Amino acid sequence: MDKQFAIQFAGSFAAVALLVALAAWAKIAKPMSPLSEARARALFADEFPGRALDALWVTNDGRGALARSGASALVLCEVGDGYAARHIPWAQAVAASFRDGVLKLDLKDVSAPRARLAFDSWPPAGAA
Repeated sequence: MDKQFAIQFAGSFAAVALLVALAAWAKIAKPMSPLSEARARALFADEFPGRALDALWVTNDGRGALARSGASALVLCEVGDGYAARHIPWAQAVAASFRDGVLKLDLKDVSAPRARLAFDSWPPAGAA
């Protein structure tokens, strides 16, 4: 009886360990390639169909982008293994905090509360 219990215990332990390993492996985010201008335009077109982009800025690290579309700022920011797309008033984007090369935008959204975008300077010349 003890030998049977030990075999069952070892089998159950191995099965649980395999399931835990599979679950851990499945949650590993695949690294994304840096965002290009063409990819950013495509993502904006998917998320905001029919919105013309007046100007587009891709971050230095390729982890986000910001576009001007009329009186709106369209924002792409990396979240997990994808991008969140949001829009805010352009005036809010221009007035946002910019320090140490990072633009911090308050998106006021539970699922994506803040965007941190790396630029050389902000706002760009002539964009205000």
